Amino acid sequence: MIQLDSLSALGSLPFDEVIDVRSPAEFAEDHVPGAISLPVLSNAERAEVGTIYKQVDPFVARKVGAALVAKNAARHLQGPLADRPYRWRPLVYCWRGGQRSGSFASILAQIGWRADTIEGGYKAYRKLVVQEVYDRQPAPRLVLLDGNTGTAKTRLLALLAEAGAQVLDLEGLAEHRGSLFGGFGGLQAPQPSQKMFESRLAAALQGFDPAQVVFAEAEAAKIGDLLVPKGVWQGMLAAERIEISAPLAARADFLMQSYSDLIEDGAVLAARLDKLRPYHAAEVIEEWHGLAAAGSFHALAQQLMALHYDPRYAKAAERRRPPVARVALERLDDAALRAAVPKILAAARV
Repeated sequence: MIQLDSLSALGSLPFDEVIDVRSPAEFAEDHVPGAISLPVLSNAERAEVGTIYKQVDPFVARKVGAALVAKNAARHLQGPLADRPYRWRPLVYCWRGGQRSGSFASILAQIGWRADTIEGGYKAYRKLVVQEVYDRQPAPRLVLLDGNTGTAKTRLLALLAEAGAQVLDLEGLAEHRGSLFGGFGGLQAPQPSQKMFESRLAAALQGFDPAQVVFAEAEAAKIGDLLVPKGVWQGMLAAERIEISAPLAARADFLMQSYSDLIEDGAVLAARLDKLRPYHAAEVIEEWHGLAAAGSFHALAQQLMALHYDPRYAKAAERRRPPVARVALERLDDAALRAAVPKILAAARV
């Protein structure tokens, strides 16, 4: 049985593959990064065994569970694991590191594979994630790109990463663009679970060199439906900020490119405009719907920024520390953004 002392230890363990034998629903909510899902109980089977355990008898539940585990293990051995070589070494885990992982690892060991389990299972891993993102601030020095909506902060992060800088892309991890218009894909495209977001965030933080600056985008405490964990949020509040600015027209041009998926789907755009009804008069919302229906997307983008996003940014900026530097851009095309990268690096004293 392997004891996890740190998240960084996961990458150095002497195993060829990590196997999550929990139910598909448990795996979908969150799992150890890189693990493959080979459930020994389906969602329905897990519920059935749990009901028998509570309402009938624990012994009967264990007997039913063992039969189901054996059946599903046979399916995995004849399917996904059929081509694994003799020296293959798997690491297996379940919810608490108990019967499900122990039973499956025992079957694998009987075949001749050097299988082992994680002491404490997923719960032990989850405890380390919570410590990483809730209980302490990020070790690397954070520098935030701040600025009004449409100032290409996310694109600048990508270009900083291309230049070799360390980047924490919170919106990418959360699969959301950080506004009421921000879901990736269609209107109903789901974000990851809160736990999955935190796992991704913890893994990203573990991959950084603490001696080097990490760039991130200045975000709200909530990205879509997901909360930025306390430790990371406190680190962001204490971080230095570089303010990016650009003319309203240039920002509108950039937003039209960034949100082209919304422009192409009138129903999705209309639904997201309706989400602004609690904040603006009905006639303003109807004017925005009219601009969208007429294809006047540049004018719509300018109005959304001038009447909705910019005032909220200005109000929030009053509560923040002044930026350590400002980078003013006249254009937001790729050439101008690439030219801004050295300025940002210099402002962060990298």
